[in-house]
Amino acid sequence: MNKCIWRSAAMASMLMGTTAPAAFAQEAPTFAGAEEIMVISRRKSERLQDAPATVSVITESTIENTGVRVATDFLQLVPGVSIVAGPVEAGDVQINIRGANGARDGESNVALVVDGILKSNIASLNQDQGVLRQIEVLKGPQGALYGRNAAAGAIVLTTAEPTDELSGEGLISYGNFDTLNLRALISGPISDNLGFMVNADYSRTDGFLENSFFPTAENQEFYPGNTSDPNSINNKETWNINGRLFFEPTDETTIDVKLRYGELTAGAISFNAIFNVPLFADLFGPAFNLDANEHEFLFTPNVDPLNEQSTLEGSIKLEHAFDFADLTAWVAYNKIDQFFYADATSGTFGFFNAQEDCAATLEGLGGFPVQSPFGIGGGAFLPPYSPTTCDGTQYQQNDQEDISAELRLAGSWENLDWQLGVYFLHLDRRICRNLGLDTGNGVLEECFTTDARNPTEALADDDFTTNVYAFFGSVDYEVVEDFNVSVALRYDIEDRKVSNNVPTDARTRWVGLGANIVDGDGVPRFPNGTADTPAGYFLNPGLDPVFNPGGLPDQDQTFKQIQPKISLSYRVNEDLNIFANWGIGFKSGGFNNGGSQAIVDGFFNNLFNSGITLSDVFDKETSSVFEVGLKGSLADNRIRYEIAGYYSDVTDMQFFGFYVGPFGLLRIVSNIDEVEIMGIEADITASVTDWLTVFASANVNDSEIKANSARPNTVGNKSPYTADYTLNLGMEVLYPATEGMDFLLRADYRLTGPTWFHTVQDNDVPTQFGADANFTNSQRDAFGVLNLRTGLQFENVSVTVFANNILDKGFLAEVIPAPEFGGSFVAPGMPRSYGLELRANF
Repeated sequence: MNKCIWRSAAMASMLMGTTAPAAFAQEAPTFAGAEEIMVISRRKSERLQDAPATVSVITESTIENTGVRVATDFLQLVPGVSIVAGPVEAGDVQINIRGANGARDGESNVALVVDGILKSNIASLNQDQGVLRQIEVLKGPQGALYGRNAAAGAIVLTTAEPTDELSGEGLISYGNFDTLNLRALISGPISDNLGFMVNADYSRTDGFLENSFFPTAENQEFYPGNTSDPNSINNKETWNINGRLFFEPTDETTIDVKLRYGELTAGAISFNAIFNVPLFADLFGPAFNLDANEHEFLFTPNVDPLNEQSTLEGSIKLEHAFDFADLTAWVAYNKIDQFFYADATSGTFGFFNAQEDCAATLEGLGGFPVQSPFGIGGGAFLPPYSPTTCDGTQYQQNDQEDISAELRLAGSWENLDWQLGVYFLHLDRRICRNLGLDTGNGVLEECFTTDARNPTEALADDDFTTNVYAFFGSVDYEVVEDFNVSVALRYDIEDRKVSNNVPTDARTRWVGLGANIVDGDGVPRFPNGTADTPAGYFLNPGLDPVFNPGGLPDQDQTFKQIQPKISLSYRVNEDLNIFANWGIGFKSGGFNNGGSQAIVDGFFNNLFNSGITLSDVFDKETSSVFEVGLKGSLADNRIRYEIAGYYSDVTDMQFFGFYVGPFGLLRIVSNIDEVEIMGIEADITASVTDWLTVFASANVNDSEIKANSARPNTVGNKSPYTADYTLNLGMEVLYPATEGMDFLLRADYRLTGPTWFHTVQDNDVPTQFGADANFTNSQRDAFGVLNLRTGLQFENVSVTVFANNILDKGFLAEVIPAPEFGGSFVAPGMPRSYGLELRANF
């Protein structure tokens, strides 16, 4: 559908909004028609209906009645938004808002703001952020108002404040997969002007996936590794504790102090691999070109995957009311350390086959059932994450420590509201990716080691330092009665540096030795398949003067951007508001792990002319986004509606790619030169009676890659990770059955449309195996999930039975094509889960 048609449709929908009403507040209190929803979408409190932008609001009552606690839960209630979290490791969260997606190993495209403080790292987003009281999801560029990394939108969370009287809450739930959740809160005053709150949570689950390879009488002799737990694939145990002090020394001053610590232990890499090579399917059978949606999952790693994350966060926020303006100042500290290890992906390439442990497990496990079309023995392709030691091990670490601060002044003068402020961030990161030799002794939790139990065979390891400086301001002016103009502006400067930690004197024993390794002129480096010297090959080809004459020196780059945002709103009457806005989104560029470009050139472009253009430096991402819509209410606020059309032009959209080859594995962020996105979104909430609420929302999204120098053959494809449409339908009954007892029935249905996860879609791609791959079968099919909750609510106690995905719909959580490998890595979505929840308060 071309641009003119979309723009016409959006305008027509806006003008016809009173006959096809919609609203973005997933909200259903007992007396919904009487409640006015307040938001802070412009950094000030105002009615949702008056905010000149699309804002999805999940109120406190909806949070309680749906049981949502973390991002994977509450974002499924929001139209035009999708999330992928967990298949790789817990800190890996990919959020897509209206076709704009984050990129693994790049910056997030969504700002996370909790109680007015911008989080610098969303790696813990899918963990409990405290006792949620309201969730606001703002769509479109929000950097001018909400700060760094708000290119696609912002998630604004409001949590519980200390109470005036001693009070507490407690929750326990238990469900299938041996899933237990505990939460507790205590809050109250310490003195007349000082209050406290402490809340904690604990959860554990065996997960819904099992490792089919673990010690038995039959395979004990050839047991190669540390596999001991069949529930190790996606099990999880996590706990968090939050403390808060709220001090009001004067009527004009408040001081808010928060501290949070949490730990997580979980599985990782819940992927299978499938081939997408039509020629192989013709020659050897259809299993070599599987539809990802029809894949039957089988997990057989010989290494129990492990993911650990620890989070320490603290902040101090000061608010003071001067005569001329209100001051808000805060300082925040964040430290998230995380790693995971697992089996690696290298067995298919066979460079460990001559290694003693690999040969022994190949012989002992011949014929062991693994995922089709892979096999063990008889010349079969070994699968990634196999029960043998031949695929090696992987250890990946991502640590970040940072401190940030913001100073903001906000005031008003007659019909004008204004804000001015400055922001600063300093962060240090270390990111390493280690491919190790699997000797059957497990994985050492180190970026680089020469320990004979698990020596490093390939390595990417870098330190990243970033300093961010930003200046911002906004004015909101009522030009004439009921006509409002808002202008916001932010200027960001990001200074980035990187230094490489890969030792230059270390060499591999197995990886990189053989005819597949070529010099820059395409001549095999080791034509006889052996090393020229006993030292072997560089751990990172970027250190090789033949592959990369420049080596891996320290690098620094500065990324700058002005981010304006203009909003117009006209309040036709108390029940109808027409709005339009335009803004520029910005996400800083950065560095891939050093040597990435040399590896792709040497192993792909020089070997079989893959045509990939990548760099160790990826560019900043910018977007120009226009939105027009209307929102209103009918029947004494019992019906709320909103409809909006939008158009986005994204330049240098950041995109994550996964590369597998004789070098092991590689994670690279590249840029898609231009992506065009347009769509229509609508929502309606109706309080039919004081105890029955129904709601519906929908988003239809069309996107197109207009230019992509990294992979020119993908022009015309859709934006990755973007569903063609989403549909939310639901109802809530909160019926006063007797005095002091309410009956709850809540139903939420979410339909997610077909989704591509890569720029490569129905394209032919040359592979390392000499046959072209085609990824038509990598598109995720549309799927619908129905969640139900029902129970009884008393004055201080509630009992609820819940079932998520009650129809047990099978679907894919994610598909990650590795084009030059000729296949995709696929992860399953959550099947039916159910349980019982008890909650009490005093």
